Amino acid sequence: MAIKRTKAEKKIAYDQKLCQLLEEYTKVLIAVADNVGSKQLQEIRKGLRGDSIVLMGKNTLIRRCIKVHSEKTSNKDFLELSNLLVGNVGLIFTKGDLKEVREEVAKYKVGAPARVGLVAPVDVVVPPGNTGLDPSQTSFFQVLNIPTKINKGTVEITIPVELIKKGDKVGSSESALLAKLGIRPFSYGLVICNVYDSGSVFSPEVLDLTEEDLMDKFASGVSMVASLSLAISYPTMAAAPHMFLNAYKNVLAVALETDYSYDHADKIKEYLKDPSKFAVAAPAAAASGGAAAAAPKEEEKKDEPEEESDGEMGFSLFDD
Repeated sequence: MAIKRTKAEKKIAYDQKLCQLLEEYTKVLIAVADNVGSKQLQEIRKGLRGDSIVLMGKNTLIRRCIKVHSEKTSNKDFLELSNLLVGNVGLIFTKGDLKEVREEVAKYKVGAPARVGLVAPVDVVVPPGNTGLDPSQTSFFQVLNIPTKINKGTVEITIPVELIKKGDKVGSSESALLAKLGIRPFSYGLVICNVYDSGSVFSPEVLDLTEEDLMDKFASGVSMVASLSLAISYPTMAAAPHMFLNAYKNVLAVALETDYSYDHADKIKEYLKDPSKFAVAAPAAAASGGAAAAAPKEEEKKDEPEEESDGEMGFSLFDD
């Protein structure tokens, strides 16, 4: 016969288990466990077995254990968890990928009936169709203002009806009607509300970010830094290319307006005096269009060397 442990012994064993988990794991998912039964929780533990451990308990006991462990080890990072222990929550310690663990936890949801007094987590809509109930049950539908008709000796709902709105409490009439119709509108499971990773706490939505999202956000941040740096004339790595280019434009503008000269400025001055010298792209484009119309004759002709600078203006701002 097993010896029953006292409350003090249970608390000591729980404290040792939690301290061991705090030493072994650096990633923790905080999950809300409202309306989750023991059997459902057992299935979740089986599904996560291997690299994750689900720990439930009283918030005050967990806070005390975390505080004592932090004082012993001088590790204050886990104190962030204490602020997250609000309501009916549990801790999922894991060494696996946080996103994969969250997705695995989300699989274990169980349908539940609409009990009286529960706050509806979603809208409940009764679909139209035959209910299979005899005409004596029409009183339920009349109380809830649901339009019905008698079809072949059974009650039939004619249009879809929004029975309960999200956030409303379930009444006795709604609960009884849904039970008669065999509708279990709610589903419950562990819901991840916060994520702890090596001292950092963040929302679970962060786990949905892809590499493309991160690159877009990084590029947007670099753009903002460059804009701010240019506005206040403060040099940064993000603004340096723009500053150099703007400075070169100023030097080039001065050279064009004065007698100051250098190779690149001379080419641009020459272009401004006689743009026809650099008009190469337009004739080349016209020649390529005429070649398509006279394809049979062009095939017999010998290939001629292409004109230079087919797509350029004949000079570069960065040539030596």
